[in-house]
Amino acid sequence: MDRRGFFAFLGLLGSMPILSKFAYGRSKKLGFSDLKREAEINVVYHADFGEEKRFKTMLRNIRNHLSVYDNDPTKVKIVIVAHGAGVKFFMKDLTGSPWEKENIDTKAIEQELRDLNIYGVEPLICEITIKRLKLDAEKLYDFCKLVPSGVGAIGELQAKGYAYIKVQ
Repeated sequence: MDRRGFFAFLGLLGSMPILSKFAYGRSKKLGFSDLKREAEINVVYHADFGEEKRFKTMLRNIRNHLSVYDNDPTKVKIVIVAHGAGVKFFMKDLTGSPWEKENIDTKAIEQELRDLNIYGVEPLICEITIKRLKLDAEKLYDFCKLVPSGVGAIGELQAKGYAYIKVQ
C-alpha cells in the first residue's frame, strides 16, 4: 500500500464512528423485504430475555464472533433481534416502562452496543413489543431499527440464510 492509500485508509477508519452516527439518526422502520443477506456469513442473535448477565454474555459472544472475522463487516453480518423483555437493553431511558425499577448498567450496555454497531451489528427491535407495552420508540438508541415483528424478523432472516443463535 502506498502512502496515499495508507492515509485514505486511516481517514476512513477514523470516520467510522462518525459515519455510523449520521447513517442511522432516529429509529428507522424496516419491512421484512428490507432484510437481506449482506456478507458471506450472516447471523441473527435472538434477545427475548431480561437477564442482564445473559445479555452481557450475548454481547461478549458477538464481540468474539466478530473477532474471528477480523471485525470485518464484509465478512460477517450480525443482527440482534429483540422483543419482549430483551427490548429494555436498547432503551436510553427505562422511565415509564415495566423495567423502570430495575438496576441495569445501561451506560456499559449502551457503550458496548455502540462499539458493536461500528462493526455493522444491527439491533432490530420488535414494533409489536413497543406498541403492546406502550413504550416510546424515541427512547431507543439512535442506531436501532424497528421491524414489524421480532419473531417474524427471525423467521425472515433464517429463510434468507441467516444462522440463528440464542444465548442460554
